[in-house]
Amino acid sequence: MTRPAYPEARRSDDADTLHGLVVPDPYRWLEDADSAETVAWSIAQDALLAAETTTLPGRGRLAGRVAELLGAGTVGTPAWRGDRQFFMRRTADQEHAVLVTVDGGGTERVLIDPVALDPSGSTTLDAWQPSKEGHLLAFQLSVGGTEESVLHVIDVATGDTVEGPIDRARYTPVAWLPGAKAYYYVRRVRADLVPADEEQYHRRVWLHRVGTDPETDVEIVGAGLDKTNYYGVTVSMDGRWLVIGASAGTAPRNDLWLADLSDGNLEAPQLKVVQEGVDASTSLHVGRDGRVYVFTDRDAPRGRLAVTTPDDPSYATWTDLVPEDDEAVLEGWVLLDGPGPDGEPPAGGGTMLCAWTRHAMSEVTAHVASTGERTGRVPLPGLGSVTGLAERPEGGHEAWFGYTDHVVPASVYRYDAHSGETSLWATAPGTVDVPEVHARQVEYASADGTVVRMLVLSPTKEPDQPRPTVLYGYGGFSIPMTPGYSAGLLAWVEAGGVYAIAQLRGGSEEGEQWHRDGMREKKQNVFDDFHAAAERLVADGWTTSSQLTISGGSNGGLLVGAALVQRPDLYAAVICSAPLLDMVRYEGVGLGATWSDEFGSAAVAEELEWLLSYSPYHHVHAGVDYPSVLFTVFDGDTRVDPMHARKMCAALQHATGGTRPVLLRREGDVGHGARALSRSVALTADTLTFAAWRTGLDLG
Repeated sequence: MTRPAYPEARRSDDADTLHGLVVPDPYRWLEDADSAETVAWSIAQDALLAAETTTLPGRGRLAGRVAELLGAGTVGTPAWRGDRQFFMRRTADQEHAVLVTVDGGGTERVLIDPVALDPSGSTTLDAWQPSKEGHLLAFQLSVGGTEESVLHVIDVATGDTVEGPIDRARYTPVAWLPGAKAYYYVRRVRADLVPADEEQYHRRVWLHRVGTDPETDVEIVGAGLDKTNYYGVTVSMDGRWLVIGASAGTAPRNDLWLADLSDGNLEAPQLKVVQEGVDASTSLHVGRDGRVYVFTDRDAPRGRLAVTTPDDPSYATWTDLVPEDDEAVLEGWVLLDGPGPDGEPPAGGGTMLCAWTRHAMSEVTAHVASTGERTGRVPLPGLGSVTGLAERPEGGHEAWFGYTDHVVPASVYRYDAHSGETSLWATAPGTVDVPEVHARQVEYASADGTVVRMLVLSPTKEPDQPRPTVLYGYGGFSIPMTPGYSAGLLAWVEAGGVYAIAQLRGGSEEGEQWHRDGMREKKQNVFDDFHAAAERLVADGWTTSSQLTISGGSNGGLLVGAALVQRPDLYAAVICSAPLLDMVRYEGVGLGATWSDEFGSAAVAEELEWLLSYSPYHHVHAGVDYPSVLFTVFDGDTRVDPMHARKMCAALQHATGGTRPVLLRREGDVGHGARALSRSVALTADTLTFAAWRTGLDLG
């Protein structure tokens, strides 16, 4: 193969001088997406991509199979308000999931259909929250992948607009007060009231009265606090208790306050400190029994559930109800305290269900609500993932949870505390022919001896020959890699490949300490874990370096970007999606400033050293035979700016000493998050066809 004719990209003398260190940045001009030079370069990259990939065999068949497998659709767990339920569902012929409501008589209606609102498919439903009585619905929409949500309220019975649009509502929780005349919510301060380039930050918690001008809302919390703060806000079902949490960006810690609203002073609630300045994540819920339930990783990296009193919810009063487990990570809980079959109060205060993950595999346990004593386990369909554990907020004896694994599409189960039985409540609406896949979890040692795990999915029980393999990873922000239905994964394995998912440090597979062992100055642990996963796949005979593709997006894009410059010998191909790659300048674009606690800040000399030690853009060296690379970026991405991929692409195209292609795939009117089904099919088909091309997998 000959070296592709890469578009010309000038190398400038731009550089930053930080803490006395000169940091070259030869492709800084590519940060400006709208400049004539960048536009011309991007168009040339489009042409190069088409020239290299348009005629690749098997792409159409693969796309068709991915679409078939996605035809299973999705269904979510219900949110109940009295006898009315709300849930998300996508059928095989729908581009986006729709929000459905079912009333007490069983009549079903679609409340929000993004495609009905925008036939182009570029509008997404970002969040929704019914009022406590279920007669009003607050929901947020954004357009073009920007995630710049706009808040609306409708009447559930009629679908009529009650109020909205209210802008600056990105990542906005809505906490309804009883009667739905008002709610607490989070909204950014107007751009003209904050410093330049900080309009993405400066959130506040406000009290809003339905039907009034949002510019007259009363500020509750936020002024004088960290500009990057994200806020959580909830109001108890009876309307008495307000809980507000604040975390600086994505930091794994938060401040937390509780207020009693029974005095009627909604505009100036008296916030009582639960924790401030504590290096732990804590949430709390005031139960129907009057106890305060504290879900925390404070002094318990795997999580614990404690109880206290609203009169004094400070740390000294917390008493463990469900203590930290030696191995499993506590993920969530519900309280089933409704009357027994005889109408009498339940023994022991009812049943508590707790959701756990043990090495990323879900478990659900049952407990005596009053004491926390474990009484048994809730049976699950297999070794997979439980999602959305939910109860009736006004009390009851039922719980619902979602379940999925690598071959089972989303389904919903119902647990009955009266009988102790679990039953299938809803299945994914479509019917699909799922291929046979063999799954196993493998333990291996990382560079420092730490035991790490990965899931290996293959067409055979044991390695029979080295096969083209995709190794996927993320390793950050306490996000675990748990089993889940994936059309792309299944199509790849059905075609004869192996697909592996590394459960790296930086995630939460083993709790918060596992996360912290892969962040800040310990970020190299994540890359070492990933290299070791690749080496284990080769050693076990699943693949060879010449057949191995690595894949990751967002923080996972940083992972594979670091992997390709650290070990170019180990990988044949790299799929790098919406990546972070310039770790010196990441804080100045997108939402980068909110991630400094995860990575460190270039404004701090010691932390700059951490960042420069692995920043992929700064470790591209001339003459190295780099793997084949496909960058995928999305023009509407307001989280991770596409400039990262543009600059890295230019650097690699200039530097690589080999003939393997470095390509850039860009997409308009879509962003970092949700996308239409057809766009998902196209992206999956393009990336896996690239992987097949570069590793020799025959797609038929």
